[in-house]
Amino acid sequence: MSDPFDRLRADCGRCAALCCVVPAFAASADFAIDKPAGTRCPNLLADHRCGVHDTLRDRGFTGCTVYDCFGAGQQVVQVTLGGEPSARAAEVFPAMRDLHELLWYLTEALTLAAADGVRADLLAVRQETELATAGTVDEIARFDVRALRERVNALLLKVSTVARAGFKRKKDYRGADLFGADLGKADLRGASLRGAYLIGANLRAADLRGADLIGADLRTADLTDADLTGALFLVQSQVDSARGGPGTRLPDRVRHPAHWTSPLPVRRKPRSR
Repeated sequence: MSDPFDRLRADCGRCAALCCVVPAFAASADFAIDKPAGTRCPNLLADHRCGVHDTLRDRGFTGCTVYDCFGAGQQVVQVTLGGEPSARAAEVFPAMRDLHELLWYLTEALTLAAADGVRADLLAVRQETELATAGTVDEIARFDVRALRERVNALLLKVSTVARAGFKRKKDYRGADLFGADLGKADLRGASLRGAYLIGANLRAADLRGADLIGADLRTADLTDADLTGALFLVQSQVDSARGGPGTRLPDRVRHPAHWTSPLPVRRKPRSR
């Protein structure tokens, strides 16, 4: 049986480095330079490969290492544009990326027993999203992704609520500012962390089993020895942006990032809230 997530994983060899051309970069902790939208990154080679791929983190391009198009790049190049990259890719790549992200969440939701009550609705909206990704450049450019996202989010919230109902004393941190919070060894089983700001948070050995992490910002959060088994709507880019180690337990669909094998810097008095 094929993995339903396969087509939603980036295949850079079938793309044309759209993520290095279409988006804008702003000089920050994530990007070493400013890059206007629609211009080639100066590190991009003529064959669409990154000239500094192996040293991106050392050169200040951490944002590149955690970016995930959810397979939208190869969809635009191979399907929408018929294998011939053109300037029109910029018109559809952002929308295609959003559509593929929604497909990822819908696909995950459909694997859960908690989705039984809304399974027919999930299947219908997934089919609608699939059809949108198969459209022409003009059709995709006109598609109302925001309206679709609102409908998908409402369904995902219903699935999340049912999935987390079995956890006692589940906490609600939806959209919470937990920047730098000390949550080491915290019991966060079944918690709602939807859209929470967990940048630099200490989550060492925290129990996040069954927690809803959709949209949570985990940049530089310390997940060493944390248990995220069964975490809901956790995607690879969130994990890639965090820190962790071999003792971090992740859902099967998410892999341990290669950079987690490097020693973690010593934390100094993490700020709690």
